[in-house]
Amino acid sequence: MALIPTLAAIFIACTFMGSHNSVTAQLAFGFYSSTCPKAEQIVSSVVQQSVQANSRMAAILLRLHFHDCFVQGCDGSILIEGDKAEKHAFGHQGVQGFDVIETAKAQLESECRGVVSCADIVAMAARDAVALSGGPVYQVQTGRRDGLTSTTSSADDMPEVTESIEQLKNKFIQKGLSVKDFVLLNAAAHTIGTTACFFMTNRLYNFPDGTSDPTINPAFLPELEATCPKDGDVNVRLAADRESELKFDDSILRNIRNGFAVLESDAKLYTDAETISVVDSYVSPLNFLTGPNFGADFAESMVNMGMIDVKTGSQGQIRRVCSAFN
Repeated sequence: MALIPTLAAIFIACTFMGSHNSVTAQLAFGFYSSTCPKAEQIVSSVVQQSVQANSRMAAILLRLHFHDCFVQGCDGSILIEGDKAEKHAFGHQGVQGFDVIETAKAQLESECRGVVSCADIVAMAARDAVALSGGPVYQVQTGRRDGLTSTTSSADDMPEVTESIEQLKNKFIQKGLSVKDFVLLNAAAHTIGTTACFFMTNRLYNFPDGTSDPTINPAFLPELEATCPKDGDVNVRLAADRESELKFDDSILRNIRNGFAVLESDAKLYTDAETISVVDSYVSPLNFLTGPNFGADFAESMVNMGMIDVKTGSQGQIRRVCSAFN
């Protein structure tokens, strides 16, 4: 499936041609247009087939991109296999989608051997996953190269759902992202997909006062407890965005504002003045007249994240398979 840029995508493309100069000097829109003209079409086709086969795959691929970029930059280091490789770090629990990336890579190697990086495949797959979920259609610059290291210890500082709002904000700021990026990437990325009861236990039964998180709406608490009972199966899954797990929309922000956030880290976005301001800017009654555009801003934040510590030029390598160094 070839994805056609919208006006929002064109705006984002123009915006980033004039920023992040040290990166964009070597990243480019249509980077593979002459060396592998069908690259983006091949990735889009593989992603579309995967999402059709598994409705959860769109959220899985979006999460994979986030986890890749937050450790050593967007360099495909999370894809490497091995007992001590990054993908097995505690902070990457439940991350999937590796087989989709390998499928796309195999097809690309048949089409143009040694040209398209695994890091770029991850970025393109996340973009296509968002579009297939009803989210914004946007372009990403390509030209990333694959990293040469992958260790579990490198993922020790991944954001955790139980961290304070200040800790979470700082981790995003340290990556060169803004508070708005933090809100959109931390919460809006949860507008599609599910989470596991494993991440709910502390919030429901072991909060600091020994009860449940007081930010949970009283009308929502029995629903969460029924899905994730105390001492129940921690692998049971529930929608990360209540009643809207398969559709990209701004309902996650409304749920956060109204006490219906599922994840603790999402709920904390409505406990801090800076992040409250961002959330409210998208869900205020007059947003449709004067407010920011949720889809376009999320796309912009995704582009920002996709530029974290990328390797370009002669750095890194182009792997032959994504799960192993050359």
